[in-house]
Amino acid sequence: MGEIPLRPDPGHKHGVQAEPPFAAVLGAGPAGLMAAETLAAAGHAVRVFDRMPSPARKLLMAGRGGLNLTHSEPLDAFLPRYAGAEAVLAPAIRAFSPEALVAWASALGQDTFTGSSGRIFPRALKASPLLRAWLARLDGLGVQVLPRHEWRGFTPDGALRLDTPQGEKTIRPAATVLAMGGASWPRLGSDGAWAGQLPGVEVTPFRPANMGFRIGWSAVFRDRFQGTPLKRIALRFGERSVRGEAVVTAQGIEGGAVYALSALLRDAIARDGDATLLLDLRPDLGLGDLASRLDAPRRGQSLSTFLRKAAGLPPVAIGLVQEALHNGAAGTALAELVKAVPLRLLAPQGLDRAISSAGGITLAELDGNFMLRARPGLFAAGEMLDWEAPTGGYLLQACMATGRAAGLGAVAWLAAR
Repeated sequence: MGEIPLRPDPGHKHGVQAEPPFAAVLGAGPAGLMAAETLAAAGHAVRVFDRMPSPARKLLMAGRGGLNLTHSEPLDAFLPRYAGAEAVLAPAIRAFSPEALVAWASALGQDTFTGSSGRIFPRALKASPLLRAWLARLDGLGVQVLPRHEWRGFTPDGALRLDTPQGEKTIRPAATVLAMGGASWPRLGSDGAWAGQLPGVEVTPFRPANMGFRIGWSAVFRDRFQGTPLKRIALRFGERSVRGEAVVTAQGIEGGAVYALSALLRDAIARDGDATLLLDLRPDLGLGDLASRLDAPRRGQSLSTFLRKAAGLPPVAIGLVQEALHNGAAGTALAELVKAVPLRLLAPQGLDRAISSAGGITLAELDGNFMLRARPGLFAAGEMLDWEAPTGGYLLQACMATGRAAGLGAVAWLAAR
């Protein structure tokens, strides 16, 4: 495919002066808005095109849970969270670090605090004040945000085709940053449909990330406990163990502790057909201490009453033990079962409910400035790229950092011309 033109054709056409050059950003999420801010701050005219009626819908959705901006752990612990993508993402994150993201938010009037888990949140604990301040800054920089403009690929000579409320039109930006997101929560705008509009560019198929899993609950357990939280638990799969919380759903289980292991579990299910997750209902008690409590005589108590009194288990935890006993764990010592309830995971939840997605533009397609090697002048950032990370601030940090890196790459590319 041809190179994206540096600027519109000079001169007059049908007596009308050709418009001055501008940079285009496709996608008004965090990565796209950061790229737009970076380009505009360098003096470029910028237009942001988004298919939805309003910008940053997924950011606003994330803000309902407090808007976890980033994490406070040192970079030598932070960067490995990106696993196989660490080498490509690390320079961008080092250049726009968690500390830089906090300072950026503070400059927008959104001071932050660090929670007990090390996660960093705006004091407002929601996204809307930050987004309003950010859009006001962009407006002050002259950035135009154009909703209901959906990218439809390229014309044969490399222009961008857009569906707009006024019909289809083509544009020829001086440089373009793609930031249209992955494929999770498609109703919020990122449906991954763009993957078919980049011929000659390798795109890894999308998979859910940071998602829950389906479990074949009995009807009795499902009807009684769906929606019930599991607090102060630990989950173990293979050599990995994590403490946290989860939620029983009608289909299975989800929540922060599950998300931390979700990539391993997803890949194991794809390889083996299912996966067994071990649930520790009393991680604060050692096996010996728990066994001494549960080896005592029941004295006529039902199993439910005995587990409640001797092990301090809430009803949902007792229900999980009973589910396991009914599913073949009757020969297991009770203390061992409480410390390792086997949960057979049948399948991951789909992209429509996943927090994020894996897959996207293969990182080998990018140069060091986040420009597509096959298309000079075309840059990509955010969840369009093939990386994944756990929840905890790592997702938003990488989106913002790669958006800035792609914006800086576009600035350097334009300056060289």
